[in-house]
Amino acid sequence: MSLKVTEIFLSLQGESRTSGLPTVFVRLTGCPLRCRWCDTAYAFHGGERMALETILDEVKAFAVKHVTVTGGEPLAQPECLSLLTALADQGFEVSLETSGALDVSEVDSRVVKIIDLKPPGSGEEAKNRFENLDHLSGKDQIKFVIGNREDYLWSKGILAQYQLPSRCEILFSPVAGEQNPRQLAEWILEDRLPVRFQLQLHKLLWGDEPGR
Repeated sequence: MSLKVTEIFLSLQGESRTSGLPTVFVRLTGCPLRCRWCDTAYAFHGGERMALETILDEVKAFAVKHVTVTGGEPLAQPECLSLLTALADQGFEVSLETSGALDVSEVDSRVVKIIDLKPPGSGEEAKNRFENLDHLSGKDQIKFVIGNREDYLWSKGILAQYQLPSRCEILFSPVAGEQNPRQLAEWILEDRLPVRFQLQLHKLLWGDEPGR
């Protein structure tokens, strides 16, 4: 069994509940979406086909317990499910960063799912697979990347429509260079939204440098 991999690297987790923790990232190649503000377009093509055991060996060599499988869209490769299970079997704390446009029902229950719902400004709102919400547990997370006021209001509406805060933790992030972070924070406070505001720590430290 093999997967197409863009990169495997060690960094600090820049987002989510484990922000700031040393984490190994396995970035798989390919994505069926083309979000307007995507910052990992270099992972759409290319990559190197690697055997599952080789990937596991490279992850183990970093000697940290947190592993994030990301992309691109990692679930675009069916073998991603086996990779997630294999990592969990090895005792790693595993998270999956996914667009939510593909089915998550078969993801190993030990894996933390971080689903990135797409607001109108992304250009991919129609790809949201809301039935995935039925496969979330309290340890999972839903992320909204917000580029403007319209995106914020859409996200706020989705929170209410699907009662998301009762399902799992909610993350709101501003699009770098588009949505003023302070303004987004003030909107959240004004509306008393039960969400976690977050900035991309890795971008504050290393900018858009690949592999960080």
